[in-house]
Amino acid sequence: MDTLTRTATPRPSAISELRAWPGRRWWTAGGVAVLTVLVTAMPTAMIPTPVFSRDVPTTLWAWPVLVLTSALAGMVAATYVARRDPSEGRDPGSRFGGLGAVTTFFAVGCPVCNKLVLIALGYSGALQYFAPVQPFLAATAIALLGWALTTRIRREGACPLPS
Repeated sequence: MDTLTRTATPRPSAISELRAWPGRRWWTAGGVAVLTVLVTAMPTAMIPTPVFSRDVPTTLWAWPVLVLTSALAGMVAATYVARRDPSEGRDPGSRFGGLGAVTTFFAVGCPVCNKLVLIALGYSGALQYFAPVQPFLAATAIALLGWALTTRIRREGACPLPS
């Protein structure tokens, strides 16, 4: 009986994978991050516009959360630039990245300006029940985007076994 011996090659770290990214990936990450800030901050009235208004002032933690989640969303999007063979199937990192981006919108938005929250809870319910949950939504968004990015980067460096 033949014994197959394998030598495990160390898996590159996420940081070393990021260092190996070409410039176009970093440009994509930056562009998507800026677009994410604009698409999230304008309708939530974090950036004042004549179209959208805000009844409750932006919290102190909303801008740092938005910048961090936008950077993570941009980096997740950049993993799709020159990605591996699409016939290998869907990556769960893409689903969690999208979920994290949507969660950010609810986390940093005005609790009483969100029509879905107003319909479900009313004005006082939005302030009493939804506003205290927003920091947890922010943490969830950061965790989902971080997990998605880590998953995408680690799987990108893995070598698939021949079938």
